[in-house]
Amino acid sequence: MEFEPVIGLEIHAQLKTRTKIFCGCSTEFGAPPNTHTCPVCLGMPGVLPVLNRKVVDYTLRTALATGCHINRESRFARKNYFYPDLPKGYQISQYELPIAENGTIEIDVNGGRKRIGITRIHMEEDAGKLIHDPDRPQSRVDLNRTGVPLMEIVSEPDLRSPEEAGTYLRQLRSIVRYIGVCDGNMEEGSFRCDANISIRPSGSDTFGTRAEIKNLNSFKHVEKALAYEIRRQIEIVAEGGQVSQETRLWDPDQSRTHGMRGKEEAHDYRYFPDPDLLPLVIDNSWLDEVRKALPELPDPKKARFVSQYGLPVYDAQVLTASRQVADYFEACLEWCANTKLVSNWVMGEVTGLLNTAGKSIGQSPVSAKNLGRLLQMVEKGKISGKIAKTVFAEIAATGSSPEKIVKEKGLVQVSDASALEAIVDQVLTDSPTQVADYKNGKTQIIGYFVGQVMKSTRGQANPKMVNDILKKRLSA
Repeated sequence: MEFEPVIGLEIHAQLKTRTKIFCGCSTEFGAPPNTHTCPVCLGMPGVLPVLNRKVVDYTLRTALATGCHINRESRFARKNYFYPDLPKGYQISQYELPIAENGTIEIDVNGGRKRIGITRIHMEEDAGKLIHDPDRPQSRVDLNRTGVPLMEIVSEPDLRSPEEAGTYLRQLRSIVRYIGVCDGNMEEGSFRCDANISIRPSGSDTFGTRAEIKNLNSFKHVEKALAYEIRRQIEIVAEGGQVSQETRLWDPDQSRTHGMRGKEEAHDYRYFPDPDLLPLVIDNSWLDEVRKALPELPDPKKARFVSQYGLPVYDAQVLTASRQVADYFEACLEWCANTKLVSNWVMGEVTGLLNTAGKSIGQSPVSAKNLGRLLQMVEKGKISGKIAKTVFAEIAATGSSPEKIVKEKGLVQVSDASALEAIVDQVLTDSPTQVADYKNGKTQIIGYFVGQVMKSTRGQANPKMVNDILKKRLSA
């Protein structure tokens, strides 16, 4: 029997606010344990939560970017459960009346496009963090993260493979980073995922028993965990067994999932409206304000890069994967209008430099202005592409302008025809064997002559002129 997986993802995105969702404590990552806490986020008696407006702004921004229906009135609820990292004994979340529902995201699948439904988006507070002692059977609790604002984005069970799940996750991460609501840092836990997975006979409309996989903090782990869980569930069913509804934990060291606990149902959490928080009402002016602040999204930007700049789809996809890279590319075009030349350099030299240094595009030692001016010099024939790479490295090391480096190092391209003709004639005189080979049909040897001219001019000869002169001389 053939089986197909049915996958839905629950993504928790930490919002990029300076303070927590219901108090004024800092959300900064990496502070000493339990230093970013107060009576509100610690759940002390008599304290009252106050909603952070920026949290609502960011959630609305995400809802609009994913085509969700915005509920003009939503409610916060208490999700009751006991765990050592939850000081109040409940988590403030949203349940029956979330802020947004019924959205979609399109992903690329097998050369086509597939729409993945979004069931709901809601706001909630994060719990603390348990730190397990490796030497003793003891755990400590760091409550800095308690009350940090989260946005939970729940997909429909529309994903049918680990690869689709990875693509969807990357697309959603790209969107929340584009609109500036989440930094998407999976290593720090600010963008994390729980995956619900079941199997069913191919062609069936009935859902199987699902397992929820937790501890997925990278795209690779999501895809590996789902692939393992699909195999595990198929083996159970094929042997006549029944898949248990449970929460499982992904172990990246052993590349397998482990049973953690029985899967809870909604009624297990005894949800009820939070009596300390009024219903949240979104009026037209608030929604219009958020809508006007939305930037151009990844898919429309990619389409525009293809149509406006004539770029290949691949180039446009790479350049628009990050809003910062796309902005850098367009800033370069203010100085050099050759879109393909700029694209090649941003995807090649700039990306290589940043990867080596472990930096983001926002930390690039070569500004968009300096790269654009450097490529403008290449476009105008003032320097060759080879010399440009030398100048690029010097800009990265010193921060100096390309014009200053070219002038100080005497790197201006030799484009004087008579001077180049004399050098070419000398190279041909010194290479009688290679000249004979060329005239006997080995035309690829012209690269040897070009190389000798470049060597003689320290790479400063205009390569197009050199090729033209060589072809003219060798055909005589």
